[in-house]
Amino acid sequence: MAHSEKPGVRLPELKLDELLEELQARIDAARGTRDRVHSLLEAVLSVGRELELEQALHAIVETAAALVDAEYAALGVIGPGGRTLSAFHTAGVTAEQIAEIGSFPQGHGILGEVIRHPEPLRLEKISQHPASYGFPAHHPPMNTFLGVPIRVRDRVFGNLYLTEKRGGAQFDEEDEAVLSTLAVAAGVAIDNARLYEESRLRERWLRANAEITHRLMSGSERAEALGLIAERAREIMGSALAAVALPVRDTRSLTVEIAVGVDAQVHQGLVLPLSGTLMGLSFSTAAPVASDDVHQDERISPDPPRFHGLGPAVAVPIGTREDGVRGVVLVAREAVRPVFSAQETEMLRGFAAQAAIAMELAERRTDAEQIAVLQDRDRIARDLHDLAIQRLFATGMTLQSAGRFIDHPEASERVLRAVDELDETIRIIRSAIFGLRARAGTADSGLRARVVRMVDAETPVLGFPPSVRMEGLVDTDVPHDIAEQVVAVLSEALANIARHAHADRAQVVLTTDGREVTLTVSDNGVGIPPGGRRSGLHNMAERAKQLGGHLDVSSPAEGGALVRWRVPLPRG
Repeated sequence: MAHSEKPGVRLPELKLDELLEELQARIDAARGTRDRVHSLLEAVLSVGRELELEQALHAIVETAAALVDAEYAALGVIGPGGRTLSAFHTAGVTAEQIAEIGSFPQGHGILGEVIRHPEPLRLEKISQHPASYGFPAHHPPMNTFLGVPIRVRDRVFGNLYLTEKRGGAQFDEEDEAVLSTLAVAAGVAIDNARLYEESRLRERWLRANAEITHRLMSGSERAEALGLIAERAREIMGSALAAVALPVRDTRSLTVEIAVGVDAQVHQGLVLPLSGTLMGLSFSTAAPVASDDVHQDERISPDPPRFHGLGPAVAVPIGTREDGVRGVVLVAREAVRPVFSAQETEMLRGFAAQAAIAMELAERRTDAEQIAVLQDRDRIARDLHDLAIQRLFATGMTLQSAGRFIDHPEASERVLRAVDELDETIRIIRSAIFGLRARAGTADSGLRARVVRMVDAETPVLGFPPSVRMEGLVDTDVPHDIAEQVVAVLSEALANIARHAHADRAQVVLTTDGREVTLTVSDNGVGIPPGGRRSGLHNMAERAKQLGGHLDVSSPAEGGALVRWRVPLPRG
């Protein structure tokens, strides 16, 4: 008996197939979710391993792009003001593309929207948002967008920006949740990296302070210690230039004693007024003074041109208001580098304060040594006076009285001549005693201070402040008589500029290498006309000739006049 197939027999099989397909889909979804959670956990662990801040930030960007399958990713670090970006780390964009695009974004448009409203932002098309105003030239096209803030200890450190989900898909809620979770882990990783970086930075500052203190206390020259202060400040602060300026006594000016780094020779020896300059303000206020762009800062004198290619800068006092400011240290970074943070500035200030203490201890040590030398000189002078002179005087009196008993004329003459020689010896010893007890000349007679005062005195007549630069040991290598001639020649040269040059800029450079001293005065005026009065130049030339030197006068190609007066120094 044949069995016929009943209708509806395949219906359960069809439903079973649908159920199996649905089950498989759910299993695949669960597996995908498991894999994504596993990837997220791996990502959290990977970003947490990095202790170097720059490497941690780069790892976060790369991980974020991989987690949400985005073609482009970026991490923007928010600057000190909280409104713009101070750094920008990218993934998916080549170095060639970055070079073509130009400078990194400052945090306007869509990027600024996440800065102003620190919460997740998801867009299907960037151009449709009211805050969007397009991309710069050579920028790759971007449509889909997902932005998430990164918080470090309840403060927004920066933002993660993801664009162009692969396959043309849109970023969804799950992407947002994954990225938000990564942002929390990133905040912890960044905090750890910053703490690690801060501890290493403090360690480097402590080592630098110990090194400087050791150098100063072991009797190193002041210039060597100042050079070490500048070099360590430049290295630890990641700067392109560092300079140390000290006050010129009895003037309202600073002189740059040491400069290291980019164009250091332009800064070396430069004399800066206390008012209206970056380093001068730091010295006067005993507080840090910063600049976002030192090359364009109005507090930087235009002459001589310097700070080209540099941007962020900060000047901090060496010392405190309570204990006295001994100088200023300035550091400057390249224009593309971030500004100095408050923490970096405070660490530099602490380093400078410790350096000031070391300088004071070294000065006290030098003073103690000098006092010991002076006491020894005073003892020698006292012994010469109380012992040597008295004995010589007594011997002279004895010879003089004995001369009356000598009948031989020649012998009597010899005795009297010996008495005269003893008197001359006594006068020589007394002169030596006076020299031993004489005080050193006061500091305000130094050539450096006299040049600064001369320039300050001539500034009202000129109508503008000349730039001044001095290099070498001008106070110790140049003797008093030559220093007098240098000041006289400088006065004559500045007076000539004021009367005849019609200039608005002038530069004074005084240098010595221990063998000769050179004074150079230049301006951007009309130059020296042929056939004009040259009495002032004649006087300068005569002064140089009397000292075995010479005067050179020229008209540079860029215009104006240049007077170079140089004389040899006596070998000592």
